[in-house]
Amino acid sequence: EVQLVESGGGLVQAGHSLRLSCATSGFTFADSAIGWFRQAPGKEREGVACIDISEQSTYYADSVKGRFTISSDNKTNTVYLQMISLKPEDTAVYYCAGDYMCPYGLSWHDDDARGQGVQVTVSS
Repeated sequence: EVQLVESGGGLVQAGHSLRLSCATSGFTFADSAIGWFRQAPGKEREGVACIDISEQSTYYADSVKGRFTISSDNKTNTVYLQMISLKPEDTAVYYCAGDYMCPYGLSWHDDDARGQGVQVTVSS
């Protein structure tokens, strides 16, 4: 059974940092691409970042470039999203998602494997 479990969300002040984790199981991690998208109330889903595990290629939304870093630990099959210089507009539920490759334009599909999501709230 494919499982992705997020952790690390919380409430922080603007300018501070958080690190999200996505623990995965049930598929061949080395052959996958894992990423994050976020959903804020009243806003469209936004792809945030993705990493191709075998190639270690990374992709970011323009809105987070230079502030977010995605990485993977191939020993524990975990993907991390390090977020620095957080802004109130980063407030959203963050979901970890997986597929065989990073989606074009970071547009994750409804049928992609995903976790339950974790809340990130950035206060001004």
